[in-house]
Amino acid sequence: MKIRALGKVDYESTWQQMRDFTDARTSESEDELWIVEHDPVFTQGIAGKPEHLLINPANIPIVKTDRGGQITYHGRGQTVVYVMFDLKRAGYGVRELVVRIENAVIALLKDFGVDAHGKRDAPGVYVGESKIASLGLKIRNGRSYHGVALNVRMDLTPFSFINPCGYEGLRVTHLHDFGVDLPANDVGTMLSAHLATALIASA
Repeated sequence: MKIRALGKVDYESTWQQMRDFTDARTSESEDELWIVEHDPVFTQGIAGKPEHLLINPANIPIVKTDRGGQITYHGRGQTVVYVMFDLKRAGYGVRELVVRIENAVIALLKDFGVDAHGKRDAPGVYVGESKIASLGLKIRNGRSYHGVALNVRMDLTPFSFINPCGYEGLRVTHLHDFGVDLPANDVGTMLSAHLATALIASA
């Protein structure tokens, strides 16, 4: 599995690159993980409801995208790992992919001494009742793109402008609240190592 650290990149152009990569790949193409940070942007999933954007005083751009899920926020200090993965070749399904991604985040947080968990009816990773990582995927021809966003050290204010992931009043946290003071890219590199292990383990 190839891991690519792309740094700070534009959301929409990266989304197009993911689609292009997925459309061009063959059964022999290597799976890839892309580590990125984005400038402030709200992204709305294909089932997203506009009423989940409550206010937008900072005029943060809103992008209607093709991943699953509702609205979420991306910004500096959040590491995003995009998962370009061939499910057909791996031999397991979408639900298993979601669980493996969540488990990779949980394992990373355990390395930092933070106990976290997933919720079957609300994808993502939580510390207590606060969400620390959001997850959204698109599957095309048996291959995934989009991925997981982990809050590292960021301004969480824009999450108060929305119902995060469609849940009114959902609390959001970041690793900084638990004494972790590392750059988002470094955390993304660590998370990618956990993801690579989790995704290719025997089903």
